[in-house]
Amino acid sequence: MTQQPRDTPQFFLTSPSACPYLPGKLERKVFTHLVGERASAVNDLLTHGGFRRSQSIAYRPACDSCRACVSVRVLVEEFRHTRTFRRVLGANRDLIGHERTPTPTAEQYSLFRSYLDTRHADGGMVDMSVLDYSMMVEDSHVRTKLIEYRRKNIDSRITGRGEGALLAVALTDVLSDGLSMVYSFYDPDQRGRSLGTYIILDHIARAQVMGLPYVYLGYWVEGSSKMDYKRRFLPQERLMHEGWIRVEA
Repeated sequence: MTQQPRDTPQFFLTSPSACPYLPGKLERKVFTHLVGERASAVNDLLTHGGFRRSQSIAYRPACDSCRACVSVRVLVEEFRHTRTFRRVLGANRDLIGHERTPTPTAEQYSLFRSYLDTRHADGGMVDMSVLDYSMMVEDSHVRTKLIEYRRKNIDSRITGRGEGALLAVALTDVLSDGLSMVYSFYDPDQRGRSLGTYIILDHIARAQVMGLPYVYLGYWVEGSSKMDYKRRFLPQERLMHEGWIRVEA
C-alpha cells in the first residue's frame, strides 16, 4: 500500500452548518492541517488559492450552491488613502504597534472578551475560553506575529513599544508575498478611533516597509454588513473563477 508523506496535505469536508454571514444559508468548508516542515510553503500556496488559516488548519468555503465568499487582497504599492483613511490615521497618531512573538496574555484575553461581548455577541467565537484563546494565538506552524497597539511614550521611537492600556491586537501571518491578517480585535469603547480600519492601514504600511505586494484581508461577502468594510481598501484583487481580478471601485 502506498503511503503519503506526512507533509503532503490531505483535505477533508465539513458537514453543513448555519452560515455566519448570510441568514438562511448553509456553509461547508474544505480544510487541511498545516503541520511539518512544509507548513509555511503550503500555507503560502493555499492562501493564494483562497484559503484562510485558523490555528493549524487551512480552510476555505465549499458550499453547495453559494459562492458569496470572495478572497480579497489589497495592492500595497498602489493603495489610495481616502479622506476617511487620513482621518483615521490622524485620530490614531498617538498609537504604536509593537511586534512580539505570538504569546497569549491575560490582558489580551480581557480585551478579546470585551470585544466579542460587545461586537460579536451572537457569533461563533463568543464562548471561547482563555484556553481556546491561547490555542488561537500559539497553535501555528507558520511564520506568525502578534502586534499590540498602545499609546506612544517618550521612548517609543527607540524601543518600538507603547505604554498604558492595550487598545488593539492583530494576529498576522507573514507570507512570501504579503501579510495575511488572521484575526484582530480592539477596545470597543474607543469608537472614535475606528481601530479596525486603523489596524488594516497599519498593516498596509508595514507591508510597504517590508517590500511585500499584498495584504490579505480574508473573505468579502456581498450582502453581509459584517464584511462590507473590506471593499473600501482599493485598489484590491478578488479571487474569482478566472483568478485574481483587479477591482478599482
